[in-house]
Amino acid sequence: MFSKVPRCQTRPLPDDQVAFGIDGRERLRWHAGRAAPRPFLYPLIGPSGLSLTRMGHPGAPNHDHHRSIWFAHQQVLGIDFWSDGGLPRIRQHHWLAYEDGDEQAAMAVELGWYDGHDPQPLLTQQLIVAIQPGSDEEVFVEIQTTFVPTADSLELQQTNFGLLAVRVAKEISAVFGDGILSGPGGLQTESQLFGKAWPWVDYSGSIDRGVREGITYFDHPSNGRFPNKWHVRDDGWMGVSVCRDAPMLLMRGEPKTFRYLLHAHRGEADPIRADQIAEAFHRRAALVVMADRRPHRTHSITREA
Repeated sequence: MFSKVPRCQTRPLPDDQVAFGIDGRERLRWHAGRAAPRPFLYPLIGPSGLSLTRMGHPGAPNHDHHRSIWFAHQQVLGIDFWSDGGLPRIRQHHWLAYEDGDEQAAMAVELGWYDGHDPQPLLTQQLIVAIQPGSDEEVFVEIQTTFVPTADSLELQQTNFGLLAVRVAKEISAVFGDGILSGPGGLQTESQLFGKAWPWVDYSGSIDRGVREGITYFDHPSNGRFPNKWHVRDDGWMGVSVCRDAPMLLMRGEPKTFRYLLHAHRGEADPIRADQIAEAFHRRAALVVMADRRPHRTHSITREA
């Protein structure tokens, strides 16, 4: 029977939150309220129904800025948008589009990065988040973001910290659980993966008794300096360091887009499967926010032709 209810849905909620669901089950949530210094995604629900990410470091109170899945950078013109406690803030200006469908659900929003002194943002960030169903209750989260400085140019200075960070659940970290940090070719642990250039890394472990799941985090060739080097830790954290070896200049007339993919999967990391997913992601057209002439709509989210 035909149903008007699509398989994948976005649902705006109070306090600037958005729930992403598949088959009537929430799998991801966006938080953009003013209580936190920057927006974030939490939780990312794995196939078993448990969150594969967490808020904060399990053993370090000074790491509460680790908010599950989030964008930040430690050196934006020398300003720290990574740590908590300072004036810099990342704020959502407004949402642009929500899309539901059988193949994916997506949200597009505009954010501003503020230094705490100037009422104008240093840069604007257009963010698109899309979830797609995988096999056996697995889920893919495609994250695409475009930065435009308000000045003619802006430098993201050299640092390990930024842009997209992921703090995994305590249970699947290597230090606090029984998780395994791994990469292509069977490489494992922080010592073999930290500061090295790979197209993807993975964290997998026992999210519950007898249940092993994980997250594979994919970089994209269009991000520049691909494959980028990784900042990863056995205590349960992973992030692509786009400025690890050198600063990056953003130009107002040349918006810079970064693309990433997270795969919440069953079982251990599968390097062969991860390589196949990476190859498909690299071939996939980018997401685009376009003006929409349909009644009662201003924007829509589609793929580049």
